[in-house]
Amino acid sequence: MSDSAAASGSASGAGSNPDPAVAPKKPSPGGSEAAAEQPLPPLTPEHFRVYNRLAEQMDYFHNHFREMWTTLYTACTNGRRPPGTSLRQFIDEGLRLTQYLEAHHSIEESYLYPLLARKMPQFKTTGRHKNDCELLKQHQQIHEGMDVFVAYLQACKNRETELELSVLKEKMDLWGEVLMKHLDQEVKELEADVMRRYWTMDEVKAFPI
Repeated sequence: MSDSAAASGSASGAGSNPDPAVAPKKPSPGGSEAAAEQPLPPLTPEHFRVYNRLAEQMDYFHNHFREMWTTLYTACTNGRRPPGTSLRQFIDEGLRLTQYLEAHHSIEESYLYPLLARKMPQFKTTGRHKNDCELLKQHQQIHEGMDVFVAYLQACKNRETELELSVLKEKMDLWGEVLMKHLDQEVKELEADVMRRYWTMDEVKAFPI
């Protein structure tokens, strides 16, 4: 995929492909963002599968994170661990969730977001300022809350303090809302109706993901 594609020309770049599933190349007084909002013809099932591939892959991982979070949070809300789960297993499950999220976000920030940012402004940053990108800002907020969560679980695992589910719930409440918002929003930005406005079929098929 060419690195010359820039977010400012996203809609027009995608429109150069004659594929009717891609946004047509038409001048727009509002620039690329206005072009991206133009109505497009319905996708065929084959085109939808291609354009929706990243969203489906992302949601697969996100559903796993949601399940792990729900198990932990439900235990905290009910005041008891899941049946058959030892204290150590419960603590390790919480630490595992944060490890998975850290690895997932690292891959996104190193590979996926820079790739998508070539044409999609919602993944673009300017220099080192991650706050320019809402999704990266969410990463930062999630990790700030995770740091507090991990510190508490590690202290419990090291027997420096006793695990209290009500306290753990407070630690989860620090980043739970932004986590769930992020898991939903990121998938929506990768759905077929969004991707088709910036990328051709061939470009999406060539994504090394």
